[in-house]
Amino acid sequence: MTNLSPITLFVYNRPWHTQRTIEALRANELAGQSDLIIFADGAKSEKDLPQVEAVRNYIKTISGFKSVKIHEKAQNCGLANSIIAGVTQVVNNYGSIIVLEDDMVTSQYFLRYMNDALEMYKNEEKVISIHGYTLPVKEELPQTFFLYGADCWGWATWKRGWNLFEHDGRNLLKKIDLLSSRHQFDMDGHFPYRKMLKDQIAGKISSWAIRWYASAFLEKKLTLYFGKSLIKNIGCDNSGEHCSSRSKHLGNAELCDRKTEIKKISAQVNIKIYELMSKAKGKLKIPLWLRSVQKIKLIIKNYISHK
Repeated sequence: MTNLSPITLFVYNRPWHTQRTIEALRANELAGQSDLIIFADGAKSEKDLPQVEAVRNYIKTISGFKSVKIHEKAQNCGLANSIIAGVTQVVNNYGSIIVLEDDMVTSQYFLRYMNDALEMYKNEEKVISIHGYTLPVKEELPQTFFLYGADCWGWATWKRGWNLFEHDGRNLLKKIDLLSSRHQFDMDGHFPYRKMLKDQIAGKISSWAIRWYASAFLEKKLTLYFGKSLIKNIGCDNSGEHCSSRSKHLGNAELCDRKTEIKKISAQVNIKIYELMSKAKGKLKIPLWLRSVQKIKLIIKNYISHK
């Protein structure tokens, strides 16, 4: 293949996770033909410096790709700001992008699927992104299918897609409420995306992903998924910024072990799969008592880390 999309990896202070991510990515058949761009965030405090430095020392040794470019931040920007700025920079320079974080182990067929799908749907305005992770369900899924919005675990897009990203959560929430789209935005009431957006606005979370999903949803755009996950998240071990009890189940997806020669399908939501995924996500909602426990644990963790 020619004109492969650059892989952009965001890292911080998890050397073991980063190494696992790189090893799996390097095992992809197209790795040697792909440019790898790494954004390494700065340390939040002196306590984080040793792990941050360990990651930076490791990424300087990476080989097996067409090229490796490293951008090190002197200050801590946070995951959301790092991804927003990094993705914007890369799509402006290359026109398309494949995005990973430092806890995403890929199937050896991940890059093939991403590049094939990016090429296949590059002129399809309804399609905003390609996604590598697929929620584990018991039912057999079609080879590929479309769902509303956008997603965040191993994904790809084009400049035309990322240009629709809206930074301001307030504007997004206002539009959703004006259109009376709350129910559909929450996957027919099964998952609290609107609450997540409100939490982002209130500063309780810094999520870029909820704004990406909301931006795509309001523009009535679609994301392509593969029938079996091409991503396994190994960060659901309380090492990352956004871990929860539901994340442990999400991280249990088995990686696809077959080739991903895809066929183009009509750019429309697969209603049957949408209903299946909506109900599956509904089962991941955390009860109020457990959210309270997790909040207390987070407060204690933050208190201890700043002592």
